[in-house]
Amino acid sequence: MKTLKSLATEKVTVISGPYGSGKTNIAVNLAMQLAESGETTRIADLDIVNPYFRSADNAEMLASLGVQTLIPEFANTNVDIPALPKNYQLLFTGEGKSVADVGGDGDGAAVLGLSHDEYIEYGYKMYFVYNRYRYITSEPENAIEVLEEIKRASGLEFCGIINNSNLGKETTAEAIKNAIPYAERVAELAKLPLVLTTSPDWLDIEGTVKIKDITKKLF
Repeated sequence: MKTLKSLATEKVTVISGPYGSGKTNIAVNLAMQLAESGETTRIADLDIVNPYFRSADNAEMLASLGVQTLIPEFANTNVDIPALPKNYQLLFTGEGKSVADVGGDGDGAAVLGLSHDEYIEYGYKMYFVYNRYRYITSEPENAIEVLEEIKRASGLEFCGIINNSNLGKETTAEAIKNAIPYAERVAELAKLPLVLTTSPDWLDIEGTVKIKDITKKLF
């Protein structure tokens, strides 16, 4: 069965998805798994538009695992200025593998377009994180609109869909199973493979990939 780390076949793995999809949690889990497998790993917080859920919040924990964090200068401060990390180029030139946590709309994905040629040169895979239980993507057609917006803004192509449909701590096995047909429809409309379905690590659901719920919560 696939794991998150098995998706990281290129130099840079880009994780993008709409607000509330859980894409930051996916990115952080991926970086953790790569580091735990012995891979030299870094994660870049490129979510310069949405300051609420970001990989920078997990910097200390990731550093303890040996993950290098590329964080904007003003992350986790009272200064809300969109900015790239100072050492951003290590995403491409550093040893090992890189994970990019990218904002999931046209504005957020525009940061990818700034380094379009570098992603092509060094090699990348970009995955769209889908959550059936978020208003903006409650219907597959809405998810496709966001996916296409990200593609236009970045100039890059997605290679697969990650079904991360969940209700946080209220997630049940039934909720995850009920969302799978919607995720399959998203993949069909996007003409992309549904590469995996995640589940929280407290549930045992055949055919899903367990992940830890480790990003911060507003409430």
